[in-house]
Amino acid sequence: MAVTQEDKDLLSLFGHPDTKEKGFTLIVRKYQERLYWHIRRLVLDHEDANDVLQNVFIKVWKGLENFREDARLYTWLYKIATNESLSFLEQQKRKTAISLSDVETGLINKLQSDTHYDANRIEWKLQRAILTLPEKQRAVFSLRYYDEMPYEEMSKVLDTSEGALKASYHHAVKKVEEYLKNNGN
Repeated sequence: MAVTQEDKDLLSLFGHPDTKEKGFTLIVRKYQERLYWHIRRLVLDHEDANDVLQNVFIKVWKGLENFREDARLYTWLYKIATNESLSFLEQQKRKTAISLSDVETGLINKLQSDTHYDANRIEWKLQRAILTLPEKQRAVFSLRYYDEMPYEEMSKVLDTSEGALKASYHHAVKKVEEYLKNNGN
């Protein structure tokens, strides 16, 4: 699927030196919230999500001139956001040199320390279940469940075949269902 006319207009603004900053600002405004929530679901913490989002837009600024309009702009942006989020999580693991289960425990502790956290509300139970998934599977689940991204777009974002993504999502759903069944009290 090609770039929408609205995105073409934004890219055109970005492509001219006189309107480059305006074009970029409009792109940021259009996609910032969706990208923030995608990142936040992966890294969990608000401050971390903001840091990752800032890195995403720095990469977008530097790479937008090379963007090929054969893909949708939002697919390209989600790919950068997903890669930056997974890189951030990987850096957190290396920085602290702790096991994956300790990272998951840390994320769950962050979730529970959130002032809005209520262990009895289904969305918090769902979030805890999602945190038990491996990072890439969590990304697949997030893109499909929350963003309702088609598998075709997801395959471009994650550089994975549609079949592998369908299988990964299916396994993620089963794991989430199992977690909710066993921890639903």
